[in-house]
Amino acid sequence: MAHPKRQISKQRGRKRRTHQRLTASIFAGLSPAGNRMGLSHRVCPITGYYKGEQIAEVEPRVKKA
Repeated sequence: MAHPKRQISKQRGRKRRTHQRLTASIFAGLSPAGNRMGLSHRVCPITGYYKGEQIAEVEPRVKKA
């Protein structure tokens, strides 16, 4: 089996891994009740609905004046 002649330095290994980073979250589309973008397979934070059923009780937001 092949063995490296020298140890790969920490700097060189870290340079190679710079492209392995997290991607931005992907929005699924408009929620039917909230009319805004949302994550897939999640309860809507505004309405509390998931797949057309109310799952969570959500308090209305108060706008700051």
